[in-house]
Amino acid sequence: MSLMKGWAAQEAGKPLVLAEFDLGPLGAEEVEVAVDYCGICHSDLSMIDNEWGMSRFPFVPGHEVIGRVIAVGSHAKGVKVGQRVGIGWTAESCMHCHQCLSGHQNLCPESVPTMGVHHGGFADKVRAHWAWVIALPENIHLPSAGPLFCGGITVLKPFLAYNISPSARVGVVGIGGLGHMAIKFANAWGCEVTAFTSTAAKEGEARSFGAHHVVASRDAAAIGAIAGSLDLLLVTVNVPMDWNAFIGTLAPRGRMHVVGAVLEPIPVSAFALILGEREVSGSPTGSPIDIATLLDFAARHDVRPQVEMFPMNEVNQALKHLADGKARYRVVLEATAG
Repeated sequence: MSLMKGWAAQEAGKPLVLAEFDLGPLGAEEVEVAVDYCGICHSDLSMIDNEWGMSRFPFVPGHEVIGRVIAVGSHAKGVKVGQRVGIGWTAESCMHCHQCLSGHQNLCPESVPTMGVHHGGFADKVRAHWAWVIALPENIHLPSAGPLFCGGITVLKPFLAYNISPSARVGVVGIGGLGHMAIKFANAWGCEVTAFTSTAAKEGEARSFGAHHVVASRDAAAIGAIAGSLDLLLVTVNVPMDWNAFIGTLAPRGRMHVVGAVLEPIPVSAFALILGEREVSGSPTGSPIDIATLLDFAARHDVRPQVEMFPMNEVNQALKHLADGKARYRVVLEATAG
C-alpha cells in the first residue's frame, strides 16, 4: 500500500478530520510530491460545502501545493526526485484531445481537478500527472508561492491570452485574494492600474500593492468620471455590481474580463458592446506553460501574494479565518507533523 495522511471532508460543511488513504500503485505517468505548503482559497470552501455540486466525499481539499518530488512514474517526463515543484487546480488532463494538443490543457473536457474526487494538498503528499507538476524557479519565495498556482494564474491569464501591453490602462474590481494579486501583476507588467473597492480603508493597501488610482466601486459618479478610459477591466469579486457602469469604463475595443465566480447572471447591453467594439470574457486558470510563464515572471519581479501562515494541523481554524472574511489576503498551510 501507498498511504497518505490528509485532512479530509467527510461530508458537506463539516470540519475536516485527519484520515488515511491508500493511493494504490504510482501510475506510469504520475508524480508523487511531498507537501511543504498548501494555500487555501474560496474554491476550497466551496468544494467542502459542495456549493458547486461536484464534490465526492470523503476527499482531501487543497490545490495550491508547493513541495518536493519523492517518486516518479516510469513514463513521467521532465521531473526528478528532489525537485521543488508546485501543483495547481488541475491534476491531470487527457493529453490527446484538441485542447490538450493545442496547448490549452486547462480546457480539456476530461481534466481532473486536484481536489473533489482526487485527493488534494491538505496532506503529507499528493499525486498528479507529470505535465501538471510544474518546476519552481530557484529564486521564488516558497512559502507564498502556492497561491500563484490558482489565484495568481487566474488573474495573469488574460494578460497572456489577450496580449495586454505595458501601456494599457487596467482596472481591478475588488481588493481581496484575487484582486490584490491582480494589482501587483498589472503594476509589474507596466500598466497604469486603477483599483475599485467598496472599502475605503483599503485605499492605502491598494496603493501599496501598485494601484495608481483608487475608485469607490459603489460610487456611480466616481465610476462615471473615468468612463471610456480602461483597456482591460478585471473583475475579481463574486457579488453583483453595477455592470452597465463598469462596462462604461471601457475604452473603445476595451474588455471586461470576469474571473470572480459571480453566481448571478451579468446583464449586458448589446449597444454598449457594439458601438465601442467592446468585449466581455472570462477564464479559469491556465495551461502548464502559462503557469511556468507566471512563475518566471513572478520570480523575476518578486511578485508575492500577501499571505498569512497556519500550521497544517490548524486547517479548520484557517478555513474559518478565510470564511469569516479575515484573510489578508491569502492563507497558506505549512506542513507539520500530525
